[in-house]
Amino acid sequence: MASEKGKDAQITGYRDHGHMLVMGLDPKGVMAELTGRRGGLSKGKGGSMHMFSNEHRFYGGNGIVGAQASLGTGPGFAAKYKGDGSVSIAYFGDGAANQGRVYESFNMAKLWNLPVVFIIENNKYAMGTSIERSSATTDFSKRGASFDIPGEQVDGMDVRMVYDAAKRAIEHARSGKGPFILEMLTYRYRGHSMSDPAKYRTKDEVTKYRRERDPIEQIKARLLAEGYATEESLKATESEIRAIVTEAADFATNDPEPDASQLWTDITISA
Repeated sequence: MASEKGKDAQITGYRDHGHMLVMGLDPKGVMAELTGRRGGLSKGKGGSMHMFSNEHRFYGGNGIVGAQASLGTGPGFAAKYKGDGSVSIAYFGDGAANQGRVYESFNMAKLWNLPVVFIIENNKYAMGTSIERSSATTDFSKRGASFDIPGEQVDGMDVRMVYDAAKRAIEHARSGKGPFILEMLTYRYRGHSMSDPAKYRTKDEVTKYRRERDPIEQIKARLLAEGYATEESLKATESEIRAIVTEAADFATNDPEPDASQLWTDITISA
């Protein structure tokens, strides 16, 4: 998201794996954490929901719907207090966007003019209810209007648009102008979870998004059309990526689980 690696803070919901990979964290560490292994980014004790990296200032996922908006406002307050020039980036979905704590966070962020970028990943269905059925207003980029927070809708399926919008929003926050809201219009092809048959939408709709809007296929077509790549070079890139995934999977499969002696380490116990 065009942030300064190692400086800007980021936090998201419990689907945090993609965010970590985009930040450049080791795929082996991500995969090992997913499977609860010692080599995981949280030493195998956080799992899918609580991966984090202090080194990269990535503060993990969160299982409480919308909580990351509040938690993500905290690093923004710290940044302004310290004057270190960093920005806090908080991701949440269209379902979480209707939570009350989100608007409390908006109010505080604007009241104190904090450097926070709120990114709403709108995939249209939250866990399984369409935004038309759950939201009185479906343009989430305007959700900060009553707090005087500017926002922008972005084609979240186009990496160029995402990069440009993120760069502008982060610069807005970093320059002292306060928070900014980005609504990333995206889509998921599968159900919310393994137990979700996704019967709330048609197969034709999913097929249409895959055929016309898939971000990987879009960029592949552009690279070929502009002559930046060939079918052979793209196949070679895909092979390289598959090798990285295979290496990560093998590492996670063979890495041992945390020893029982680690049960009480890395935690804080209060009376």
